[in-house]
Amino acid sequence: MSFKERKASNLRVILAGLVGNVIEWYDFALYGYFATTIGQQFFPSDKPSVSLIAAFGAFAAGFIVRPLGGLFFGRIGDLISRKDALILTLFSMAVPTILMACMPNYNTIGIAAPILIIILRIIQGLSVGGEYTTSIVYLVENAPKQRRAFFAIWGLWGAVLGILLASAIASILANNLDQQQLNMWGWRVPFALGTVVAAVGLIIRRSLDSDVAIVDISNPIKQVFGEYRNSVFRLFLLNIGSGVGFYAAFVYVVSYVKEIGQLPERLALNLNTAAMAILLMIYPLTAWLSDRIGRKPLLITGGLMLMIGAIPFFHLIHSVDPITIFCGQLGFVIALATLSGGLNVANVELMPKAIRCTGLAFAYNTSIGIFGGTTPLIATLLIEESANPISPAYWVAGTSAITLLTSIFWVKETRFSSLS
Repeated sequence: MSFKERKASNLRVILAGLVGNVIEWYDFALYGYFATTIGQQFFPSDKPSVSLIAAFGAFAAGFIVRPLGGLFFGRIGDLISRKDALILTLFSMAVPTILMACMPNYNTIGIAAPILIIILRIIQGLSVGGEYTTSIVYLVENAPKQRRAFFAIWGLWGAVLGILLASAIASILANNLDQQQLNMWGWRVPFALGTVVAAVGLIIRRSLDSDVAIVDISNPIKQVFGEYRNSVFRLFLLNIGSGVGFYAAFVYVVSYVKEIGQLPERLALNLNTAAMAILLMIYPLTAWLSDRIGRKPLLITGGLMLMIGAIPFFHLIHSVDPITIFCGQLGFVIALATLSGGLNVANVELMPKAIRCTGLAFAYNTSIGIFGGTTPLIATLLIEESANPISPAYWVAGTSAITLLTSIFWVKETRFSSLS
């Protein structure tokens, strides 16, 4: 294969792993950003914090079912092909996104409205359970050995790009519509736009090249809970800190700045968009570094930064000064980017090939579902019960300590390991 052909092939691999994550996480992020409005529309209450908690509860429901989606789509990836699994996850995400854009609210259809919202979040959660992990498996297995971390990061890059697009579009709406317009119809617009991205993603996924050879195994789900259970549990622990840190810093923070800091929603969205744009620029750099010095140094350094920095970062975010708030978010950006440079590729390299899609999907999604996806809800409850606006930082610091200890004592260097 010539250099030009190899470069084109590498680009197709990266696009294949990237595109699905854009729409998957675009939709999930939109729900988080418009949680206050969705809470008022579908979970009305005389007390705003109750509506917000209910909305985040539905958000968390989508994460709780992710392990089941991981087992379902992961099994398809291990037994049939990565390509088929990736097409199915994207399709099952696109349909609920369309329905979310036109769902009648509580005033129109009563109790059916919140029930339907929860059902849609569950369907989307099942889809996300198979998308992200299968995409990074596809990326790493099709990458040159010396560039596996760099290829793997594009799955996460696509996910953050989807969240960034959601933040940017939400910011544009917040800057151009008043609150009444936003509550009545404005919040539905970005969900409708998501259908276009989904259509493009399906076209790209259908044109994928054939997968690498799949190991012949009859029941990968049984092996996940049997022979390879220690490998699965290790990745479960390893992903806790990054999941909690990410959802605290880039999903919950919009509601935090608005509700706790009493600052305009447009300001919160603008700051969040800028922080994630910087995150996208740093990701490839930390992945490049991981391919040169190894996974473990970045896992330990990133975990330590997140554990030690969580409390001071939240003190900065709990401010009325936009620059100070942004500095707090920037601290999370650097810590999470460092951690992800090693974590993303290590997730694939540490999982045996026989159950790679199924095992990684279950480990990752159980970890993110239990800890990451519930973070906005837990953070809201912590502040509600303790009256301490910095209390979410202790949740971030404690969970980051789990990742740090796992990295130090239970993770070997996998930079030169075989994927066979």
